[in-house]
Amino acid sequence: MSTTAPPASGDGVDHVDERLLRTTPLKKLLARPELGSVVGAIAVFAFFAVAADSFLRPSSLGTVLYAASTLGIMAVPVALLMIGGEFDLSAGVLVTSSALVSSMFSYQMTANVWVGVGVSLLVTLAIGAFNGFMLTRTKLPSFIITLGTFLMLTGLNLGLTKLITGTVSTKSIADMEGFPSAHAVFASTLTVGSVELKVTILWWLGLVAVATWILLRTRFGNWIFAVGGGADAARAVGVPVHRTKIGLYTGVALCAWIAGQHLLFSFDVVQSGEGVGNELIYIIAAVIGGCLITGGYGSAIGSAVGALIFGMTSKGIVYAEWNPDWFKFFLGAMLLLATLLNAWIRKRVEATK
Repeated sequence: MSTTAPPASGDGVDHVDERLLRTTPLKKLLARPELGSVVGAIAVFAFFAVAADSFLRPSSLGTVLYAASTLGIMAVPVALLMIGGEFDLSAGVLVTSSALVSSMFSYQMTANVWVGVGVSLLVTLAIGAFNGFMLTRTKLPSFIITLGTFLMLTGLNLGLTKLITGTVSTKSIADMEGFPSAHAVFASTLTVGSVELKVTILWWLGLVAVATWILLRTRFGNWIFAVGGGADAARAVGVPVHRTKIGLYTGVALCAWIAGQHLLFSFDVVQSGEGVGNELIYIIAAVIGGCLITGGYGSAIGSAVGALIFGMTSKGIVYAEWNPDWFKFFLGAMLLLATLLNAWIRKRVEATK
């Protein structure tokens, strides 16, 4: 009985599918997109553990995790969107829009706040779907589409708030029906031992777990990587590119709704000008976590590590009693170092294949 030889490539060299090659645990580790951010997180933790005496206190760690979670809730869907090859510059103000809709609808309609929460969910998801629809229909870059949405939402947030309330902030809804239960879901505090943890940490970890499962275990996750690697090639093999991108923008909107409800029920009023500039921090967290600007590469876990680095840096500077003006410098340095480290690791991995 004869065996069938693999087809020749025509160049005199035997080519073997890289998926059939044996990979050592070290190579698998080096191939992980979040490796650079993990190294950076360890370095930042060690640095502030030495530089700030109060950094390792249980209460301080709880504060660091809270700061990381408020960013991380949005960094997760932004990372998935970047893996899919797109950006969303409206994500920061969309969080504020979500909170404003909940607050003003509940107050003006004298309704149970959960009614406002539900209306806000529908409005926020519609804005996210609008971004995806406009992107796929017009073929314009996501930078232009979402920049336009950013400007429109910024104007609407301020203009409608002043028109309805007469000021730049909403009215307090703390005494309205449903507020205590909504506060428990979106803004409560849990005590674990001697550490007080905000419920946003649970939301954050849950979103990271769900996003990781989607990327690694579902068909939609394969579509995200395929679209980010090359939309035309993905379309050629049957990937629904338009549906995938609209779904990713809707995911950003869903997480913006969660973050917006936390903003509202933490303070019971919302300033209409909040959120501007946060979209860049979400992108920075995703890039520090290993996402490529060009798409097709990254992980949800990496975005969580990037958010954790943000939390440790922002609070570590305070605990070290340094001038907080240095925060942006450290954040920019971490962005450059993590990007360079990720690029170096990828080159080493590709060279050893």
